[in-house]
Amino acid sequence: MTAPSKLLTNLIALSCLLATSIVASPVYAAYGKDTNADSTASGSVSSGSDGGISMKVSVSYTSAATGQTGGASATTTEQITGYVHPVCWYIQGPSGAEKAKWFDSGKAEANVLRKDGNYAGSGGLDEMKSHFPDYASYADDVEGHWYLPACSPTYYSGDDQSEYRSVSENYLDSHDPVYVRPGETPPEPLIDGETLARAAWDAITIPTATIDYNPKAGDSQATIVGMDTWIWATGDTPSQATVTATAGSVTATVTATANGLNLDPTDGEADCTGFGIPWNEQNDRTGTDCVIVFNRSSAHLEDSVTPVDISVNYTASYTASDGATGNLGTHTTQTTTNIPVAEIQTLNTHPTKQP
Repeated sequence: MTAPSKLLTNLIALSCLLATSIVASPVYAAYGKDTNADSTASGSVSSGSDGGISMKVSVSYTSAATGQTGGASATTTEQITGYVHPVCWYIQGPSGAEKAKWFDSGKAEANVLRKDGNYAGSGGLDEMKSHFPDYASYADDVEGHWYLPACSPTYYSGDDQSEYRSVSENYLDSHDPVYVRPGETPPEPLIDGETLARAAWDAITIPTATIDYNPKAGDSQATIVGMDTWIWATGDTPSQATVTATAGSVTATVTATANGLNLDPTDGEADCTGFGIPWNEQNDRTGTDCVIVFNRSSAHLEDSVTPVDISVNYTASYTASDGATGNLGTHTTQTTTNIPVAEIQTLNTHPTKQP
């Protein structure tokens, strides 16, 4: 395919921006993590009227929780349906009759003439016409339409705008307008690997951490001031999430991993470098990687419990079948749990010489 001149590229890009301003805007993935999500890499694609694509996403979570004696971590899976919009796609342009009239009326020629009367671009009007082959044969067709390649930064989710320019320029340089007769299917949107990965990552919600602790004294199940309180992850607290999405011929996989719990207790100090292990007599001899030492009881706090803020940082990266790879930064889950803390009263006495 002959690459269009910069003039044609600019005209197409301008028509894209004008068109996208009137395209209906459903709620798209916002690339920030806030929906719900499971895994057997499966996906489907269907084109929306605005150029977006419906996708199926699967995610598997590897639990950080272990049994009382250690052992393998459990894995849970989910599936959701999401929506993604390509950075570049085809938009509906003028009908065959409208385009032919535009070319033959002299308006097209006026668009490519410079102020000095010379043609802009290497091939001028003839080059522009070459990208609309046989346009004259559609001069009586008011129902068929030219579809124009289009790109918009609205749908670019990365941080490097020079990368967006590179993606859009490559797309516009390699995709000519396509004529679609009545009843024919418009060109299918193509999702690149990076866009698909970011949309899949945004489509899931990583579960927040849950914990247990030891010791638990009395009816209130309180731990004790000044003692090492063992903390460990329980339930569905993930140490890793693997997200897979497929749209058309492209598949993207996101892998997010975490190293442990981050604990911030009221009235205490945490020393936690992992996800902890459950306390028992056997584990007590080998120790743990996650403890809190509370320095005050919960008596002065609401409901006589001490809040502990818990966060887990996940670092995400992706690979895709089209060769795209990259990092998606860090995502943090946050929650708060309450632990009752009691204080053991002691009586100090001095020995006397009396019997």
